[in-house]
Amino acid sequence: MSLILNIDTATEKAHVSFAKDGLVIHSLSNESQKEHASFLQAAIRELIKISGTRLADLDAVAVTSGPGSYTGLRVGMSSAKGLCYALKKPLITIGTLEVLANSAIELFPFENDRALYCPMIDARRMEIFTAIYNRNLEIFMKAGPVILDEFSFKQALSENKILFFGSGSVKWRSICRHENACFKNVSILPQSISKLTNALYLNNHFTELSYSEPLYLKEFQTVVG
Repeated sequence: MSLILNIDTATEKAHVSFAKDGLVIHSLSNESQKEHASFLQAAIRELIKISGTRLADLDAVAVTSGPGSYTGLRVGMSSAKGLCYALKKPLITIGTLEVLANSAIELFPFENDRALYCPMIDARRMEIFTAIYNRNLEIFMKAGPVILDEFSFKQALSENKILFFGSGSVKWRSICRHENACFKNVSILPQSISKLTNALYLNNHFTELSYSEPLYLKEFQTVVG
């Protein structure tokens, strides 16, 4: 049994939800990225009100740890850590790209074993944060920064059909002409977060408060071709 408060303020759309045993029981969202900070605490209070759940009843607090908006990541992480410290509850952190990929897998399942999922978060200019996963959410290419050009993902696309999605996929779509590339509009689903954080909870996969910090992936050191 688990009752988890899930917090996601990493991207354009923020979510806050209570989930029991991996199933969302109440969720609130905000689509104005500039208002994530003011939204978060008010949303948690509203969740408590509409659900009748006490924060003291929580088994853990979970938060998307990045990459994503610098401000959004700081807002989410600091709030989650503060709640865990005050309530003496464990903290669960999960990568934004992993959650976004899991959302795409649920929305657009591939039957092809070799098909891959590539979440993309916009950074700046032609830069993105990205990773590639298979349909079982196993890592094909680890998370990192990429500066896009016409040769990006050339090897992976030559051998696999890849679904690209997320805020960074718009700029990639403008230059990608490979027949194995496909594109969909995908945003993070609260249910996708809750399934992953519940699995982490059941496996006692917690993050030490003193060592928890956002995953910015700020520095771009390589170009993936």
